[in-house]
Amino acid sequence: MAGVNKVILLGNLGADPEIRSLPSGSKVATFNIATSEAYNNKDGVRVEQTEWHRIELWDNLANIAEQYLHKGDSVYVEGKIRTEEYTDKDNINRRVTKIRGTAMTLVGGRRDNQEGGSNAPSAAPQAPRPAPSVATPPAPEFDTNAGGDGGDDLPF
Repeated sequence: MAGVNKVILLGNLGADPEIRSLPSGSKVATFNIATSEAYNNKDGVRVEQTEWHRIELWDNLANIAEQYLHKGDSVYVEGKIRTEEYTDKDNINRRVTKIRGTAMTLVGGRRDNQEGGSNAPSAAPQAPRPAPSVATPPAPEFDTNAGGDGGDDLPF
């Protein structure tokens, strides 16, 4: 029997990513993102529920996270659920559930208060922050000269 293990999250970082370099040369970035939903309960009271997700990115995605992600940023992550078991320093067995990211896209533009900037809103437009998207297949190439001389006599 086949199964699907896919997670899609769009949320905000709770803190800057923690970056570790392993002896093998691999790099791993870990961070938490929050997703929220709001609904009215049976008494008609508006309730907001926030869920925190532990994200783990490896190698190239970790490099991008290290360079571009900061506390409060919005990020779109696709990945797989991973549950790990370990024994802590007090010899207690623990389980932790993580999302191992396989694709990530930064959402939103440049923040106004980066690197010594003020917290005051800026009236001048900011250049958008590059939003790399990883694990996206390249767009197909089309032969614009196929089946003709390349003229402008398009059928539509």
